[in-house]
Amino acid sequence: MSEPTVVRVEGEQPYDVVIGHRLLDRLPALLGGGVRRVLVVHPRALRATGDAVREDLAASGYEAVTAEVPDGEEAKVAQVASFCWQVLGQAGFTRSDAVVGVGGGAVTDLAGFVAATWLRGVKVVHVPTTLLGMVDAAVGGKTGINTTEGKNLVGAFHPPAGVLADLSALETLPQFDLRAGMAEVVKCGFIADPGILSLVEQQPDEAVRWDSPVLAELVERSVSVKAAVVGEDLTETGLREVLNYGHTFGHAIELVERFTWRHGAAVSVGMVYAAELGRLAGHLPEKVVDRHRSILAGLGLPIAYRGDRWSALYDGMRKDKKTRGDLLRFVVLDGSGRPTRLEGPDPALLQAAYVEVSDS
Repeated sequence: MSEPTVVRVEGEQPYDVVIGHRLLDRLPALLGGGVRRVLVVHPRALRATGDAVREDLAASGYEAVTAEVPDGEEAKVAQVASFCWQVLGQAGFTRSDAVVGVGGGAVTDLAGFVAATWLRGVKVVHVPTTLLGMVDAAVGGKTGINTTEGKNLVGAFHPPAGVLADLSALETLPQFDLRAGMAEVVKCGFIADPGILSLVEQQPDEAVRWDSPVLAELVERSVSVKAAVVGEDLTETGLREVLNYGHTFGHAIELVERFTWRHGAAVSVGMVYAAELGRLAGHLPEKVVDRHRSILAGLGLPIAYRGDRWSALYDGMRKDKKTRGDLLRFVVLDGSGRPTRLEGPDPALLQAAYVEVSDS
């Protein structure tokens, strides 16, 4: 395997995202000096991985403990965060100690939130084990948990001390989860780097093979897109909103489906919805909308949603974090690599876009 690639995320608290294979020996360097105790947060499905990380840390001289949490979005609730705080308290964690999140986006969101809130903020390093986690959730400093009212409504901005994107972890990732993660990769292509789209179109099979150079390049390009955005706008006061392309409708699907849909699958439909909304609002030519459908469907991702849920979806979108008062805000495109905002669109326009993505 080639040498790892390092993408630097700038800002007030700069950090490195290390991308490559077999990277766990680099974890102590990202934790830095002064750390004595480390909490390894991992999902139930990755118990062996979590134990291996704990053992490696113990062999390096750390007092390492684990907190096993539920799989998927079930981990992102207040009760699980409270459990992690309890572990930290019982183990005597101080402000100079650290949390390591090992798992997919749900775990890194949770671990980051726990680190952000323990003693008003301790160090966190993410070890994402899914493609979604590597290109999106673990990078950028957004942390959060869900409530019954919506996704990520409780959270904090808390940049990690570093991210280890170990591509070897993708070897055992179920194929659909890998493909679902590609939705965030494609998103980066449409908002900032059309070269991503060309790579996926030209080599679709290599794009979803865990050990291919094409996938490695796609991860590097996607992380670079996100790093450039969050380095300028950590707290989403302006530019960072473009990273939410497809997410307003996608998050509404997740809420309506009680988080049983994969995030990437929901965002895939959400991007097609945003493309149709942009077309209907006069921003986007039809050929770019068609390109959305072609690329996403070619990756085996859904591009339509059931046609009898408009009321619930509209209510879900009104609860989105980007909403200001009663003003709904969407990221749409003026063309590939040219995101813009659409504020307060007519509800009839929103419903018309929904009809375009309905499968019935």
